[in-house]
Amino acid sequence: MAHIIVVGNEKGGSGKSTTCMHVATALARMGHKVGALDLDLRQRSFGRYIENRRAYLDRAGLNLATPDYRELPEAVASDLAPGENPYDHRLSAAVGALEPICDFIVIDCPGSHTRLSQVAHSLADTLITPLNDSFVDFDLLARMDLETGRVKGPSIYAEMVWNARQLRAQAGLKPIDWIVLRNRLGAQQMHNKKKVGAALEELSRRIGFRVAPGFSERVIFRELFPRGLTLLDLKDTGVDQLNLSNIAARQEVRDLLRELRLPGVAVDF
Repeated sequence: MAHIIVVGNEKGGSGKSTTCMHVATALARMGHKVGALDLDLRQRSFGRYIENRRAYLDRAGLNLATPDYRELPEAVASDLAPGENPYDHRLSAAVGALEPICDFIVIDCPGSHTRLSQVAHSLADTLITPLNDSFVDFDLLARMDLETGRVKGPSIYAEMVWNARQLRAQAGLKPIDWIVLRNRLGAQQMHNKKKVGAALEELSRRIGFRVAPGFSERVIFRELFPRGLTLLDLKDTGVDQLNLSNIAARQEVRDLLRELRLPGVAVDF
């Protein structure tokens, strides 16, 4: 069975697609067979990222490891069981096609609550939730007491993850390993960073996730998308000297892969 990695957050702009692409490509470069699905059927940022990669590699005559991206198949009415949701059928068919041939399947969820996202979370062996390092994004996870700064309880997204955990438990599946990724950590605003960090640590103990540092705000991430490249590909495309920012960003990718603690993955790049 393929290990399913779901990247989800009900807020756009948190770095889900960048996280998906770097995780999926890193695993593929390590020799693992990696499938990829994008459940944002309208925007398709992850899907477009991989399409850009294929087009660039064709133009450049390069052969670099690339995730096996698949579109969700359309649901034919005659294939649906009585009462079956068409979106459930489409996702099940896509995962079923990739599972026998992949070590990992990376699934990017839309930045909103959808049926596809809800079902995908229940399939997750590993769940990555990228979070911009601010209380605006933190509000999706938990409600805060404005006077004391204490966590009052889980919010909408955390409740959805809890429901997914319940469904997995009822099906006899292993628990979700949930990692909240602190993205866009700035060098400044140390007081706010410290407060967000303390709130996340408190919440992690209450609802059961691990906190990990993610990707800093860097221009390079936006520049890589049109060519479908990741930070790990730069030397293979003729970039001999990496600047300090790029070197630091590559280290962030290594640190993330180690923190995920995926089965059979030795991070040595």
